Amino acid sequence: EQAKKAAAELGFGDDWKAALAKVKKDFVPAGEQDDLVLNESKSAVDFLKQHDLISIPSDAEEMWRIEMLSPETQKSLPFAVYGGQYVGVAYAAESMSLDDKLMSMRGNNRHFTRIVIPHELIPGHHLQSYHAERIRSYRRSFSTPFFVEGWAVYWEMRLWELNYARSAEDRIGMLFWRMHRCARILVSLKDHLGQMKPQEMIDFLVDRVGHERFGATSEVRRYIGPDYSPLYQCGYMVGALQIRALHREIVESGKLTDKQFNDRMLGYGPIP
Repeated sequence: EQAKKAAAELGFGDDWKAALAKVKKDFVPAGEQDDLVLNESKSAVDFLKQHDLISIPSDAEEMWRIEMLSPETQKSLPFAVYGGQYVGVAYAAESMSLDDKLMSMRGNNRHFTRIVIPHELIPGHHLQSYHAERIRSYRRSFSTPFFVEGWAVYWEMRLWELNYARSAEDRIGMLFWRMHRCARILVSLKDHLGQMKPQEMIDFLVDRVGHERFGATSEVRRYIGPDYSPLYQCGYMVGALQIRALHREIVESGKLTDKQFNDRMLGYGPIP
């Protein structure tokens, strides 16, 4: 419904897939994605400070780096990813085929990247990791994807509510990720239940979410691998909804401010 509204603003009626195709063409030239990531990280931090949403220690703001992901790594990690003190950035590499280069660039366009970077860095995983290593570090034993990934997707939801999107194109980018979070619950659980084969999973992500086939294939390759529990992909959305419910109960009722709530969430550490 929201994607159709954004599509109408862009002159596509209710054809959100056509609007999405337009958005995916707005990417930076090869070799410039690292600059885009740096600029988007600064934009996110400025927004958080402007709205007084969370405390950001100066060293957390400064102590991270960018690493470009190799073509081989992008076969299972087609988008930006947090690796601990660094954000791994997926983009066109010289050794890729032309088709794969273009699909990587479309899949990491300006508007997708705008919400991916706060998810991975600040206020998402980087800030989360910073606190987890310094405050109540013993609670890392209780870590689950429902808290770790849920925290980052909770911020995707909060930034949507706070009008972080600057345009209809940005809203389409944010909505792509919201649809993606939902779709991969379906495909990953159906895989574990024996109800969907890998090619069907890829087709689902392409047809229902609008993924590039390169990105969808890489995503599915990771889902069916040995490194993720059956509920990991579910943890993103369900964890975010749990944290969002806590926010509604505590902040919207006036018991705490946004900043107090968010600081305490990170200060207490992972919730079992």
